[in-house]
Amino acid sequence: QVRLVESGGGLVQAGGSLKLSCTTSRRTGSFYAMAWFRQAPGKEREFVAAMSGREYYADSVQGRFTITRGYTNNSVYLQMNSLKPEDTAVYRCAAERDGTRYRYMDSSDYDLWGQGTQVTVSS
Repeated sequence: QVRLVESGGGLVQAGGSLKLSCTTSRRTGSFYAMAWFRQAPGKEREFVAAMSGREYYADSVQGRFTITRGYTNNSVYLQMNSLKPEDTAVYRCAAERDGTRYRYMDSSDYDLWGQGTQVTVSS
């Protein structure tokens, strides 16, 4: 069983930075795309960023967050700068295997998910 495992979440003051990591539980073939989603209490899951050779960002994080892929394309990272209290959420990484009907913003198009890591931004 291949799993995605996130790390790097924590508590940070507004304006601070965090870097999230998402890695596979074992070495496997590269994924077509990897992405980050987030969900705050009482709110729907929200797209944050994705990479499939090209980078995509939600408007709310454009210019502040940067998504990168690992050397083997089996990991993904999210550098988060200039954090705001509105960024507080559980962040989950996701992977899509082969690009079949892939739409980067649609969570239902991803095949694997991590358990999530909490990011809390205080004011």
